Amino acid sequence: MARNEGSIDRAVRIFLGIFLIGMALSGVTAWGWVGVVPLLTGLIGVCPAYAIFGINTCKVR
Repeated sequence: MARNEGSIDRAVRIFLGIFLIGMALSGVTAWGWVGVVPLLTGLIGVCPAYAIFGINTCKVR
């Protein structure tokens, strides 16, 4: 799959993922494990939902 996330989008996803996982590890909420999804999509640079809806925030083609 081609990258469909821009650099700001990726940075926000990575930050959000780490934050949510940190909350889960600290025992605040188990829902924090949902943070794995934005962390992985941010690291990989591909969002399957973006591909389905035809969204592309990546400037480089």
